[in-house]
Amino acid sequence: MSPRRVTLAEVAEHAGVSRTTASLVLAGRARELRISQSVEQRVVEAARELAYRPNAMSVGLRTGMSRTLGFVSDTVATSRLAGDMIKGALEAAREQGLMLFIGETEGEADLERGLLQAMHDRQVDGIIFASMFTRAVKVPAALTAGPAVLLNAVPKRTSPLSSVVPDEVEAGRSAARVLLEAGHRDGIHLIGAGPRLRDVPPEALAGVQRLTGISEVLAGARVRIAGGHVCVDWQPEHGYEATRQLLEDTRPRALICLNDRLAVGAYQALDDVGLKVPSDVSVISFDDHPVASWIRPKLTTVALPHYDLGHKAVEVLLAEIDRNREGTPPRGETYRVSMPVRTRDSVAAPDA
Repeated sequence: MSPRRVTLAEVAEHAGVSRTTASLVLAGRARELRISQSVEQRVVEAARELAYRPNAMSVGLRTGMSRTLGFVSDTVATSRLAGDMIKGALEAAREQGLMLFIGETEGEADLERGLLQAMHDRQVDGIIFASMFTRAVKVPAALTAGPAVLLNAVPKRTSPLSSVVPDEVEAGRSAARVLLEAGHRDGIHLIGAGPRLRDVPPEALAGVQRLTGISEVLAGARVRIAGGHVCVDWQPEHGYEATRQLLEDTRPRALICLNDRLAVGAYQALDDVGLKVPSDVSVISFDDHPVASWIRPKLTTVALPHYDLGHKAVEVLLAEIDRNREGTPPRGETYRVSMPVRTRDSVAAPDA
C-alpha cells in the first residue's frame, strides 16, 4: 500500500491559514497577491514539514501544463558515448520540477511516429528530438504539433524549430590552434576528411564544419594543409588504413584526426613503423570518447559537450513553451554549444 498523500487542507491547517491562501502561496502567487511574507513563510514551512506534494493532474488542469517533457532519440538512450546528453536533459528538467519521458526509435520510422504520438497522447508540454551524431534530419510532421527542439541535429529544409548543436566550426579552429601554438607549420595531415570541404563522408555534417574551422585558422596563419585522407567511416580500422597509406609516401609531423576512433587506428599505424606520439608525430582529435584517456599517450581531443547539449536543449524548449503559451511563433534559431579542448599528452613541438 502506498503512503497516504498529505492534502492541501492539512497544509493550510498546519500553517493556520485558509486553503485558498495556502494554494496561492504554493502556486508562487504570494507576492503578486500581496500575501504577507510571514504567512508565505508559514505555508512553505508547513508544506516542507508535512512533505506535501501537489497533485500533478490537478496542477495540470489548473495551469494547462502537464509539467512533463518528451525526449525522443534515435540511439542516444542506449549509447554510452552520449549518455551524458540525457543526464544533462534530466537534470535541467529536475531543476524546474519537470519530469522527462524518454523513448528511442532505433532509427525506425514507424517506431518514431508511434513514440511522437505517444508523447502527444500523454500531453507533454514539449518534445526534444535528439540524434546520436550531428546531422541534418527530415523534421517529422508530428513534431510540429507543439513546442519542440532539435538536439544534435538541424533541419534538412526550412523549419520553425530551433536546434541545439555542438559548435563544430569553433572546435576545428581550436584543434588547429593547438598545433600552431605547439610550433607546427608544415607536415600537417588530416585523417578522415579533407583537404577540400567537399572531401567528407556522406552526411558527415560535423566533418564539414570541423574542416571549415581547421582550414580557416591554418590559412590565416599561412600554413598549408599537407594532405587529407577521406575515410568512408570513422572507425579505428579506417584510421589505421588511411595512416598506413600516408606513411608509404611521406613522414607527417602532425595528424588531425576527425574523431577519436580514427586516432586509435592512426596510433597503431604509427607504432607499426616505429614512430612515437608525440615525439615523432603529434596527434589531435575530436569527441573525447572514453578511449581518448585510455590509450597511451593519452589523446588531446576537442570534446563533444554532451551534458551541456542536453541541459541547453531543455532550456531552449522551456523558452519555446513559454512563447507558445503567449501565442508567439517559434524562434527557429540555432544554438551552438562550445566544445572544450582536453589537453593531454599527444601534442608536442615538432622535432628539428
